[in-house]
Amino acid sequence: MRIWAENLGCRRGGRRVYRGVSLAVEAGRATQLRGPNGAGKSTLLRQFAGLLPVTEGDAGIGEVSLARDAAEARLHIAYAGHLDAIKPALGVRANLVFWAGLLGSGNDARVDAAIARLGLEAVADAPAAYCSAGQKRRLGLARLLVADRPVWLLDEPTVSLDAAATAVVAEMIAEHCAGGGSALIATHIDLGLSDMETFEMPGREPAPAPEASQHDEDDPFLAGAWG
Repeated sequence: MRIWAENLGCRRGGRRVYRGVSLAVEAGRATQLRGPNGAGKSTLLRQFAGLLPVTEGDAGIGEVSLARDAAEARLHIAYAGHLDAIKPALGVRANLVFWAGLLGSGNDARVDAAIARLGLEAVADAPAAYCSAGQKRRLGLARLLVADRPVWLLDEPTVSLDAAATAVVAEMIAEHCAGGGSALIATHIDLGLSDMETFEMPGREPAPAPEASQHDEDDPFLAGAWG
């Protein structure tokens, strides 16, 4: 399913993060987001995931506009952000059973396959709280394999992973795209995927000088007394 943006912009906390972002990721393809820290890669993914509003330009999933119907667009998306979105008190397998029911497949066979694919068999019955950082990351990414979602939005998916697990994630992305899915990935490493396109985030605009308030002179912190 196609991922697209046309002159997309975003403001957070009264500050413009980016403007004029136009891109397209066709079905069966993956695109890598590049840019320095603070360029807005995570913010862009959160906009595509429907977690931040589209108030400037437009973006969408397939024929669905996020500006007009973000709820509909979210039905096609699997988003893996910086947090692993796991319940610490639940076992590893129980976490995946929950996500399989929530995101579409509800298939225990796919849960077992995901556990095996991400090398989590040894901790399958352990509470997720007992897992290492790498195991928690693999558990979070295993959600992708139990979800019936054609669009993957991945924010630094290889953080905390060793080389072998990183290779597995790259294989997962390649197989997802080979099956007609699409992926937009913020990452600073080379995943070794052939035909992966790169989108460079535009430079972040400098913050405008703050406008002085009539009350600022009465506030010693704002007046600079803290310096």
